[in-house]
Amino acid sequence: MTETIELSADLDRRLTDLAKRNGMNRNEFLLRVIEDGILDAEADLRADAVEARIAAGEEKTMTSTEVRRALGLEH
Repeated sequence: MTETIELSADLDRRLTDLAKRNGMNRNEFLLRVIEDGILDAEADLRADAVEARIAAGEEKTMTSTEVRRALGLEH
């Protein structure tokens, strides 16, 4: 699928520079940046969902001490 976006001159220059510095052409670099951004956005949504479940009392949290005890790591 093809998408068209308009970049400012500054953003265009920075994109070209970063792609070159990372040994990629502009298309490869843009695909990596977009994929990384999507992965980050998906992770943020999952974290928000966990936070909401914790706030609603639907998910339990444990302190590091409780985790060590549960795993039998406390001496």
